[in-house]
Amino acid sequence: MTVYSYKATDQNGKYVEGDINAPDYKGAIQQIRKLNYFPVKVSEGKSSSNLSAGMALSLPSWGSPIPIKDLMTLTMQLATLVDSGLTLDDALATLIKLAETDKVTEVLSDIRKQVHAGSSFADALAEHPKVFSKLYVNMIRAGEAGGMLSEALSRLAMFMEKSVELKNSIRSAMVYPAILTFVGGTAVIILITFVIPQFSKLFEEMGAALPLPTQIMLGLSSLIINYWPALILGIAGSIAAFTLYIRTNKGRLKWDGILLKLPLFGPLIRKIEVSRFSLTMATLLKSGVPILQAMEIVQSILINRVIADSVVNLKQALKRGKGLSGPLQEAEIFPPMAVQMITVGETSGALDEMLAKVSKTYDKEVEQSIKQVISLIEPMMILFMALIIGFIVVSMLLAIFSANEIAF
Repeated sequence: MTVYSYKATDQNGKYVEGDINAPDYKGAIQQIRKLNYFPVKVSEGKSSSNLSAGMALSLPSWGSPIPIKDLMTLTMQLATLVDSGLTLDDALATLIKLAETDKVTEVLSDIRKQVHAGSSFADALAEHPKVFSKLYVNMIRAGEAGGMLSEALSRLAMFMEKSVELKNSIRSAMVYPAILTFVGGTAVIILITFVIPQFSKLFEEMGAALPLPTQIMLGLSSLIINYWPALILGIAGSIAAFTLYIRTNKGRLKWDGILLKLPLFGPLIRKIEVSRFSLTMATLLKSGVPILQAMEIVQSILINRVIADSVVNLKQALKRGKGLSGPLQEAEIFPPMAVQMITVGETSGALDEMLAKVSKTYDKEVEQSIKQVISLIEPMMILFMALIIGFIVVSMLLAIFSANEIAF
């Protein structure tokens, strides 16, 4: 039998240290788990890493976060390593060796130092708020407290994977409209700045009275060519002013309210937020995070301020002892079907499972809605560009026909 020194966390997330006799390394880990401890570091003989918390070197939060795809992969790898029986310390050491970027290496090394110094894993993650969100930290904290760190990591990885899929589906759906806008806009600019001025010289030589559409196009062309710096500054200033306005609480609330009322985009935004709310709540509740704390985290990740504020009201209602479904129905923010599903889950005592089903349901609806919106936007954009280019061409042709009539 060999003596192993260990550092572990109990069910409350507090650190404990001790020695244990075991035939080998795996046997030591099994015995520690039987004590309802989660092993963080296990070594043969006395541990040499009993650093005081004051000696831990904390690196500052770096400016640029780790890309979500890299963080998702990192979380999956950590979940696999911890689930296979490795201690948290050994798992972090392995990931440091596998890290492909200096950023990941620095962050993981600092987390490992803090864990050695006596910090919990969640507290070490919280020192890097630009890398690990509140949702991430709180799920890890709940997983540590319940001795289910690998499960919490797995759920986090799944959550990030679904979030990435949703973002990718929205981005891919917007590629074609963006290309149409770029091509159409470029064509209009070329016509106005290069083609129309050539016609303008021709019309001046003819000396004929020009039709109103032609006068409008020539005036617009002259305005853009002669005053383009002022126009660019004006557009940039308007965009900057609008951006500053929607960064204020009042401006953001008003703008988000307008977005929810838009015919095509309003229902889509609502479905996206319902899916995000349901998936996040389901993930947090399954990981053991209290519902009030989960509500606070969910509020911080919702993009639309109107819907986020409705979550604040939900939280207040829960504090007063009300259920979740009633205030949701009163708020009239969530679609009726989502409210009914949450009501069933709350009544049956399976709220987390029903929230997960709501998320899956609305994930599919989001995909269908995106396809419907794009199918409507594409012909509308083509028609809009065709009308603009058609107006330019017709205005030039009218002037040519008018000049020909005068000549004859």
